[in-house]
Amino acid sequence: MLFDGVVPTPVLAFAGKVLNSSAAIMVTASHNPPRDNGYKVYLGGSNGGSQIISPTDAEIAAKIRAVAENFTFAQIPKSDDYVIIGDEMRQRYVAVTAAITDEITNADSLKVVYTAMHGVGWHVVEKLFEAVGLPKPVTVTEQLLPDGNFPTVAFPNPEEPGAMDLSFAKAREVDADLIIANDPDADRLAIGIPDANPEGWRRLTGDEIGLVLGHEVAKRAAAAGYGTPEKPGTLACSIVSSSALQKVAEKFGLGYRETLTGFKYISKIPNLLFGFEEALGYCIDPDNTPDKDGISAALLTVAIAGDLAAEGKTLADHIAELGELYGHYATGQISIRVTDLSVISKIMDNLRQNPPSEIAGVAAKFTDLAIGTKDLGPTDGLRFDQSDGRRVIIRPSGTEPKLKCYLQAVGETKSSAAESLAELKAAMQDYLK
Repeated sequence: MLFDGVVPTPVLAFAGKVLNSSAAIMVTASHNPPRDNGYKVYLGGSNGGSQIISPTDAEIAAKIRAVAENFTFAQIPKSDDYVIIGDEMRQRYVAVTAAITDEITNADSLKVVYTAMHGVGWHVVEKLFEAVGLPKPVTVTEQLLPDGNFPTVAFPNPEEPGAMDLSFAKAREVDADLIIANDPDADRLAIGIPDANPEGWRRLTGDEIGLVLGHEVAKRAAAAGYGTPEKPGTLACSIVSSSALQKVAEKFGLGYRETLTGFKYISKIPNLLFGFEEALGYCIDPDNTPDKDGISAALLTVAIAGDLAAEGKTLADHIAELGELYGHYATGQISIRVTDLSVISKIMDNLRQNPPSEIAGVAAKFTDLAIGTKDLGPTDGLRFDQSDGRRVIIRPSGTEPKLKCYLQAVGETKSSAAESLAELKAAMQDYLK
């Protein structure tokens, strides 16, 4: 079966589950440069719509290598025995996703700016807004339609500096209330909100969005009776994401799980209600789309922002209130992009063999994640936990030539958490030289 045209990755994951297919395949550069075009594979059967994990990934890679080494492209047999999946699947995804939120009555006065980041999200987002009765977003026209050259950005990743500059400019131009940005294959979501900085706008971190969405999903789940032995429910996030989600789970009587990095692990957690990773990935409807979905997450965020606006509040106000409720978590990241991957190996080997016993003057407990733990399988990562709640995790990126250092600090106030994070970041920058 082939789609009749380009389609967002969440729609493919949804279709794989709906059609009970043996597998689903997406060819996309996702949020990476054009030369890094990739190949995403989704499982069928009981895990339909969720990403493959080891050893399936290695087995598929071996088959691809065998074909590449033994055949030219012209020699590979071509098949015309396939069925075209038409627009009805997109429409079905829109109908199911529209039903996730309660009736949206407060968001129609919001002025929302949308960018597809040169990807494929717009037409589905447009249909979804129409389905729930929301006005069409104001669009960043330069980035609206698919263009695999990603001409307006160095990297088509909303996390990258400068990637949302056109969105900020459009928001200032139209005096918007909110920015929603998908990455090119629309499985990730960035949110921009008005801010007092010189640009007038800032991008929320993935951890901030994860807290907002996690709290909302947990609140709704508890109201629906989840959190009992008869109706269990679990919130999950990757080990490099903010552990504030654990506090949310505790408040609403739900389970909590940490996983290795990647939705291929998060989506397989039993009784999952919500999962997220700090890299702008959120799953709010695991029963239908068991993968990160930047489109459904965008709709729920707009609904939340509308409800807040009806109370005279903003998302920034709400995040501050959640900080008072769960504790103020400050998270950050140090990313080292390299042209020589051996640089990453050298830094990891040095820290693994000579782990610091203290960081920024506070004792640090070291865990080599390559050994694995009771709840997690082995992965190439290093973890440092401190008695004051600070945490450092260092790992190579799985999709880019980067070494990533994930930082977390907790404070009684937003400012104290930010100060603690700054101390931690300064100390780790010295260790990573």
